[in-house]
Amino acid sequence: MAILFDWYEDPRPSDKQQGKRTLHPRIRYNGTIGTDLVRHRIQERCSLTETDVTAVLDALSHILGEELADGKQVHLDGIGYFHPCLTSTEPVTIATKRKATKVKLKAIQFRADQALKNEFGILKVKSLRGELNFKQLTNEQIDRLLTGYFKTHQFMRRYDFQNLCGMARSTAMRHIRRLRDEGKLKNEGSVMQPIYVPGDGYYGNNE
Repeated sequence: MAILFDWYEDPRPSDKQQGKRTLHPRIRYNGTIGTDLVRHRIQERCSLTETDVTAVLDALSHILGEELADGKQVHLDGIGYFHPCLTSTEPVTIATKRKATKVKLKAIQFRADQALKNEFGILKVKSLRGELNFKQLTNEQIDRLLTGYFKTHQFMRRYDFQNLCGMARSTAMRHIRRLRDEGKLKNEGSVMQPIYVPGDGYYGNNE
């Protein structure tokens, strides 16, 4: 099984809009394995019973939480380092009073040991969309493509727009948000599974 990924455009400051935009790969996860499978696979590799493994994993979770909450890094040989990361709950300045009350846990971060990276083996990847020739379209060109598309289609999904315009996913989402703000597209699906249809401001409605 290979790691699936898609291409996204790198963010760039607004004052650097000239020239070719660079891309970066982002993983589309193949799935998630849970504690049951991890426990079973550990048990297969040692003399512990699955009950013993459950107890060890439970104790490890508690110990990690206690030590991280004490401001320590935790290093597990062959796995890596865990450490807490903080953030503020609101903008803080020198004049802010009771600054310590504005702090919260942002995340528990992880840095892998080389031994764990070595277990990764040879990297096998597969692009979800193959080799693409990303286009730099103007808003007017996108309008014309959508006009033609909706002559033969009743609705559009994000990846339909992406394929139609030959764009990276992040670029497609940026244009879809713009088109929604302009009233040219509207979502008749859900937030997680949007389905776009022509909006009240759709240019094709005036033809």
